[in-house]
Amino acid sequence: MQKKLISALIPAYNEEECLYELYKRVTDVLLKLENYDYEILMVNDGSKDKTLEIMQELHNKDEHFQYINLARNYGKEIAMAAGFDYVKGDVVVILDADLQDPPELIPEMLKYYEEGYDDVYGRRKSRKGESWLKKTTSDYFIL
Repeated sequence: MQKKLISALIPAYNEEECLYELYKRVTDVLLKLENYDYEILMVNDGSKDKTLEIMQELHNKDEHFQYINLARNYGKEIAMAAGFDYVKGDVVVILDADLQDPPELIPEMLKYYEEGYDDVYGRRKSRKGESWLKKTTSDYFIL
């Protein structure tokens, strides 16, 4: 049986502080998926820090890692749309580069996909440690 391809699509803007940790955690999870091959596609959304340089470094050391560089900051949604034009996966997982979405949840979410669901998304159960304003505005976006 041929393995399906899973694409991790990750838009990033000024994320030099967490890219190595993100890459390690995503790669660790994807390597353990027995029924899937994988690719990681990061989209640099016009970062002004060393995000692009780190992406180039990761690309040079890992054939599974690709990146797109946008000329300026267009915003997360445009960066995701650009990434969708390039991913090759049968399954696409979108993650925030700042690790607010734990990559370790990917296998659990894939179970729902394998049961026949077309779209699977997660929502935080707890917003501990966030300000009242952040919690309230997040709730409005969910409605």
